[in-house]
Amino acid sequence: MTRSHHTDLAERYFLEDLPGATQLGARLNGILLRIDAGEQVATLQRQFLATTGLHALVTLTDGKATLGEFQAAAEQEQAARIEEASVKAVKDAAELAERADARAAAVKATFAAMANDPALRRNREAKELRQRFGVGYIESEDYRRVMALLRQVATGQRLTVEDLAWLKTEADYCWTDELQRAWHALEAEALTKAWESSGDPWNAVNASGHWRKAGEPERALRLTDAALAKVGSNPKLRSALATTRGGAMRDLRRLDEAKALASEAHQLTSSDYRPCTLLGAVHIELGDLPAGHEWYAKAETLALLWQKFG
Repeated sequence: MTRSHHTDLAERYFLEDLPGATQLGARLNGILLRIDAGEQVATLQRQFLATTGLHALVTLTDGKATLGEFQAAAEQEQAARIEEASVKAVKDAAELAERADARAAAVKATFAAMANDPALRRNREAKELRQRFGVGYIESEDYRRVMALLRQVATGQRLTVEDLAWLKTEADYCWTDELQRAWHALEAEALTKAWESSGDPWNAVNASGHWRKAGEPERALRLTDAALAKVGSNPKLRSALATTRGGAMRDLRRLDEAKALASEAHQLTSSDYRPCTLLGAVHIELGDLPAGHEWYAKAETLALLWQKFG
């Protein structure tokens, strides 16, 4: 017997809305098969139909209704069942939504309580700080000082010379690239403001170096451009500004401009190793390895002389 036959059977008795009417092996399906075959319905089966609310089918099996009367009554019962099921579905959906809202409110309240818990808040802030600066595990004896310094940098406060030296030596595993860039940005900002307020070009030179190490060579270019317009003909100052400006050009892969600035700086201060170092790097990046190595060798010689004689 095919599934379509069971479906037709359920429709014939206005019961296709009840899964048990079409499901082979279900109690209701078995009763329908007996009724359709003209067999006697047992007392327990009749009681099942009555408790299920299928009163029209009961009257049909009892012989108390004609087929037409049964069909009219069964159709009304089916319409009532469908309406009741629809109302129940709406009610169940509302209850589900209400429970979901209650759970969401409970979760929100839990998180709000956690957010207001001082210990949890401190732990969360500490975790966020460490993630921001790429700091992993911190030794217990270093923890408080390292976290204090991270908070200091995060709030825009410069580090003291002593704290900086401690970070670079005793807690060097916390001196991450992210922390270094943040520190260089703080120094660059401070030195830029000092240059703008005092007009001391060496502040501009140092600020430019920090801007480069903070990953912002464009800021270094704007700063050195303004400084070069104000320093006059002082060869040492112009050389320093040209060198750091050339380094920013190199950072931006403007290698020909970097080479020109490094050459200008070397001409201004031929005994300074810094322009030579930049020339060595730029020549190598431009593909002229022999010239690059020559400039590096010259820079090394000048650096040794500078260390010896100052």
